Amino acid sequence: MEKINKLKIQFKKEKIDGYLISKNDEFFSEYIPKHNDRLKYVSNFSGSYGFALLLKKNNYLFVDGRYSLQAAKESGKFYKIAIIPNKMPYDIFKHKKMLIGFDPRLFTKKTLNTFFTKTSCKFKPINKNLVDTIWKRKKINKKFNFYKLPQISVGQNYKSKVNDIVLNLKIVGADFQFITASENNAWLLNIRGRDTKYSPIPNSYILVDKNKNIHFFCDLKKITSSLKKHFKKINFYEIKTISDFLSRIKKKKFIIDRNTCSFLFETIISKDNQILNLSDPIYNLKAIKTKNEIKNIKLAHIYDGIALTKYLFWLKKNFDKKKISEISASLKLYKFRKQSKKFKFSSFPTISGSGPNGAVIHYNASKKTNRLLRDGDIYLVDSGGQYEFGTTDVTRTISLKNSNKRIKDIFTRVLKGHIAVAKFKIKKNTSGSKIDSEARKFLKKIGLNYPHGTGHGVGYFLNVHEGPHAISRNNKVNLQEGMVVSNEPGYYEKNKFGIRIENLIYVKKVRGKKYFENLTMAPIDKELIKRNMLSENEKKWLNEYHQKVYKNLKNAMDKTEIIDLKKACSAI
Repeated sequence: MEKINKLKIQFKKEKIDGYLISKNDEFFSEYIPKHNDRLKYVSNFSGSYGFALLLKKNNYLFVDGRYSLQAAKESGKFYKIAIIPNKMPYDIFKHKKMLIGFDPRLFTKKTLNTFFTKTSCKFKPINKNLVDTIWKRKKINKKFNFYKLPQISVGQNYKSKVNDIVLNLKIVGADFQFITASENNAWLLNIRGRDTKYSPIPNSYILVDKNKNIHFFCDLKKITSSLKKHFKKINFYEIKTISDFLSRIKKKKFIIDRNTCSFLFETIISKDNQILNLSDPIYNLKAIKTKNEIKNIKLAHIYDGIALTKYLFWLKKNFDKKKISEISASLKLYKFRKQSKKFKFSSFPTISGSGPNGAVIHYNASKKTNRLLRDGDIYLVDSGGQYEFGTTDVTRTISLKNSNKRIKDIFTRVLKGHIAVAKFKIKKNTSGSKIDSEARKFLKKIGLNYPHGTGHGVGYFLNVHEGPHAISRNNKVNLQEGMVVSNEPGYYEKNKFGIRIENLIYVKKVRGKKYFENLTMAPIDKELIKRNMLSENEKKWLNEYHQKVYKNLKNAMDKTEIIDLKKACSAI
């Protein structure tokens, strides 16, 4: 509470009624360095999405459905928790006249408009961050150099990608495209960095003009002489010069990315230029993986499947013999992944939750919450890896000698939803919104549901969550050949258990017909399945999936593991 009060003391000086605090830093990446996590500092909330609004008398924390339980536990003492989209800021502050301060580098105009439309709130950009005035910390900025992908990992030559962007500029009549999403810069130039813990992101901004001039803004200490040599025609600048550079451009037409172009940059550009009502085309281009990328992604999933499957066998055999906790289990899985030389690092913080902790959707085990794995529990592990040729994300729910019939009933319904997604017949105009209801229908028959989307797009050795496509109620983006998406229905019962089954799948096209093909290679726990609830077609799908898992993983297993794999992949 002391931190909150210290912040509020500044309201009078700044002549504001409230102050917005974002989760993101100025690069708008999903995962940020600890020293930039201002939201966690003031609220204790550790989830990957949310923002706070501190007012003179009340404090609000806005999160989405994934974090409802977590936010209440971590921040409920000093904050009113509001779940988006059920309760939006404009619902709460509809009739309030307030002047709200914010850091213009950390919010976009789009965000402010989306959340505070139809209110009487006004906004005051404050060029110093108020949290930074009270938070004295060392900013750790490790200098990981940017690097180009090896040729074997490249899906499309960077010059060809630049040509696509320039051609688009000419078609729409724009002079510049300002690329503010670092992952889009990584995709465009086939480069990577290590500016976030879980994504190979090179923090940067790129300005491309219709004459193919490329201006690249970053920390120049991360640009090696060999990289400069490779990009002979690219102009490199120190990142702090970006505002001055933009302010010198006049009477031009711009494409910006409204999701990641800050209020500050949009204000500078719009002062003397026209911003066209167009989105960054890189999101759509990046979402469609090339044949070489798909081939590499499949390979990454085999390496990942080997590690995860060995781990699951180890866990089943040892949870009741050794003292295994959620944290030690997570560390063991990391060790299994590290056995592969192809593994780089985790693609997000591993969710390792047993019993009631499994019900916290984005659970992150801490010393306070860490449980031992116990006989009779079910255990949910959601994890992923970054490989130089792919990004993985997989969830398995495991029986720890659980005999609860209701849990098995629900698990089987989740599995039926998972199979319904995997078998969905994709037509010309199929979007994720059409598939989402299929995943939920078996749970809904008994009045159950889950508070998150059924699937998200996944990057190519990039962000584990990427758009524009997704399997969710409101996503209308048509699914196209080469798109990778997760398939992850689940169910969560507060203080009792959580269930989720997640594979990555991609859109494959054969003879003009599109369908999903599985990428993830790991057995689904048959001990939790009520076999009589599965149709013959569902059993056929599961048996064929397990045959494929067995075929892909068998050569990497030792004598004992091959027996376990045969059993785990045997027909039902």
